[in-house]
This record gives sequence, C-alpha cells and structure tokens, in this order.
Amino acid sequence: MKILVTGAAGFIGFHVSRKLLDQGHQVVGIDNLNDYYDVSLKDARLTELAPYSGFRFEALDVADREGIARLFEVEEFDRVVHLAAQAGVRYSLENPHAYVDSNLVGFVNILEGCRHHQVEHLVYASSSSVYGANETMPFSENDNVDHPVSLYAATKKANELMAHTYSHLYGLPTTGLRFFTVYGPWGRPDMSPLLFANAITQGKPLKVFNYGKHRRDFTYIDDIVNGVLLSLMRIPQGNPEWSGEQPDPSSSKAPWKVYNIGNSQPVELLRYIELIEQALGKTTEKELLPLQPGDVEHTYADVSQLQKDTGYQPTTSIEEGVEKFVAWYRSFYNV
Repeated sequence: MKILVTGAAGFIGFHVSRKLLDQGHQVVGIDNLNDYYDVSLKDARLTELAPYSGFRFEALDVADREGIARLFEVEEFDRVVHLAAQAGVRYSLENPHAYVDSNLVGFVNILEGCRHHQVEHLVYASSSSVYGANETMPFSENDNVDHPVSLYAATKKANELMAHTYSHLYGLPTTGLRFFTVYGPWGRPDMSPLLFANAITQGKPLKVFNYGKHRRDFTYIDDIVNGVLLSLMRIPQGNPEWSGEQPDPSSSKAPWKVYNIGNSQPVELLRYIELIEQALGKTTEKELLPLQPGDVEHTYADVSQLQKDTGYQPTTSIEEGVEKFVAWYRSFYNV
C-alpha cells in the first residue's frame, strides 16, 4: 500500500514510518521541520529513513491548504496516518495560535484530502490529555471527555469531533488513537525522559512537578507502533447497536472509532526517575514542585477495546523500556 505519514520526522511518526517500510509498504512522509525542538534530531531521524527505497520525504506543513491538496491529488494514497501536530501541553499556554494552525486547520486539510481522494482509512493521533478533569480510573473510551484542562487537549478532542463529522457525512473511515505517555529511543527533547536523563547526566537539580506523585501510563514506543499498525489495518465499521438515546462516546453508526493506546500499568514519576538513574548509574538532586497548570495528575489507560478489536498487547515492561531508552541516549548523545 501507499501510505501517507504526517509528522514523519517526529518521534512517533519516524518509528511508524520505519515499521511500515520494513513491512514493504510505500511511505510518503511529510513534516514542516519546525524549531519547536532541535531540528537536528528530526534530521537524524530522516537520515535513518533515507536508505529505504520505498520512502519519499517532502517538507510540507499540514496547515498549507494548497500544498496538502496538491499532495493528495498527485500521490493517490491508500491510507493515511496523521501524526503531525503541535505537541506539548505546557507550550499551549504560551503559544495557543500554533495549536490552532497545526491541530485544527491542519487536520481539516487532511480530512479534505482523504475525502476527495477516496482514502480507505485515516488513523490520527488523539491524546490521553482529552480526559482532562476526569477522575475515574482507568480512563475508558466510554467516558465523556468534555472537560479538557489545556488547549492542546481541547484541539485533540476537536479532532475526534471533526473526524466523526467526516465519517458521518462522507463515509470516511477514521480511527483516533489516544496515546498515553509514549517514551523510548529517538524521543523528543521536551519530554520527561530526555529532560530527566540530561539533568541526571549533568548533575543538575531536577524539577519534579506535583512533588513526584504523578502516575503516568508510560508506554514504550514499540508497543505504540504495534497498536498504530494494527489499527491501520482494521477499517472501522458503523456500530449497528449505537443509539442516540444512550450514545456511546467511543463509536457511532458512522465508520468512526476512538481507542486508548497505552500500557495499562501506571508508574509513579519518582519511580520512573529512579529507573533512569539506575540505568545511568548516577543520581541527582530533586526539586519537588506543585502541579503545573494544564497538567493531568494521573493517567491510566483501559485498553480492552483495542485488545478486543485488534489483538493489541503491550509487552515492554517499564524496566526494559527505560534500559533501551538509556542505551540509545548514551549512544546518540555520546554520554
């Protein structure tokens, strides 16, 4: 198949592209290569993909309406994995317009491309942050998610609603994946694993928010990629049992579905830091600070729906995952 991967120079997009190429698919990757974090890391990921004969990269912003329309017209994609987005919960407090441009305008452009060019299936990145003020654990797709606590989360909830509209109006099959705290090799520098590893390596005090009591459903990248590909190969059908009188938030009469994709094994933040320290063979001072605005205190994924529908099963323990992350960190950064 010919598959478009947006955000192909990003953390998850790079790993998904590589796995699709390993399976023999053609991949067209796009990314705007913005400077939200070090562009050299994005370039290094693309260098890893360059040797694949089935890979072609184009520097293109999903918010570029004409550019995206032209891409869909020329390439005739079978399926689309849309991972491009302005990421980061805390940054959305500083630069909200970046989230509107990328996560809302960009998503409409992708939906329009899929609609007008008979794309078989659109899989797109949502986020565990949509659960916002929800407190019932584990988070279930059957729960309403109407109380986001960051603009980033609100844009991801909006993506799910926009996708449903296109599934309903045009019969476009769409699947949204609510990612839960993805980590591993080639991760973003603004994410906690690299922030922690850098501070520990350099012996700098480590800022730990919520006094380290956060619990996160840390999910290793290989497990995430497996779930993305399983979802891509399963085109959703309308749910004939769906009722507007008691609407199920996770499905529809339209070919639309949302899934949690996580590890279903939440770990306290201080324990996660401890594992990174052990792998690096160093410790550092910790500055315990209050919860930051926009942060969700705990995340815990109920992944039973994804397991039932696709056979998804995360297999990487937190101990194994951290070891693999630190091994890559030492190699890539010459630590």
